[in-house]
Amino acid sequence: MKEVRPSSDSLIERLAEFRYRLRTFLQFSEQAAHAAGLQPQQHQLLLQIAGAPADALPTIAYAAERLGLRHNSVVELANRSVEEGLLERTSDEADARRVLLRVTSRGARLLQKLAADHRSELEVMGPALIEALTRIEHYEPDHAPAALPVMRTAVRGAR
Repeated sequence: MKEVRPSSDSLIERLAEFRYRLRTFLQFSEQAAHAAGLQPQQHQLLLQIAGAPADALPTIAYAAERLGLRHNSVVELANRSVEEGLLERTSDEADARRVLLRVTSRGARLLQKLAADHRSELEVMGPALIEALTRIEHYEPDHAPAALPVMRTAVRGAR
C-alpha cells in the first residue's frame, strides 16, 4: 500500500507544530521549576492556589480539578509543600470542616521569580506559539488533501 502523507498545509501538520511549541514551553517550565528547587507539580500547585480567582476557594478539590490530578495525589503534593514551607493549611471561617490552602511568603517569592522567568520565555517563544495556534484557528477544511477521505476509508476497512 502506498504511503499517503498529509500536505504541508494540513490540519495534522498544524496541530503537530502547535503541540511541539506547547511542549517546548512546558519543558522550559519544568526545567525552571527544578532550577528554583521545586518539583514541576509543586510549581503548578502554587500557581493555581496563588492565582485562584477571588470567588474560588483554594481547597484540595479545587487544586485537583485545576491540575487534572486525583484528590489523594494533591493531598500528597500539598503535604510535601507544607513540609517545605511553601503552603499553609487554614480552616475556612465559613465552614471549619473545610481546609484552605495558602501560599507562604517563601512560596510566593519562588512563584514571583518563576513568573518573571516564564514571562521572559514567553516573550521569546510566544510569537511562534501564537502563530501555530492562529494557523489552526484559520484552517479551512476545504484545503484538506484529497487523500484524507481515502485514508479514512482504509482505516475503517482495516477494523
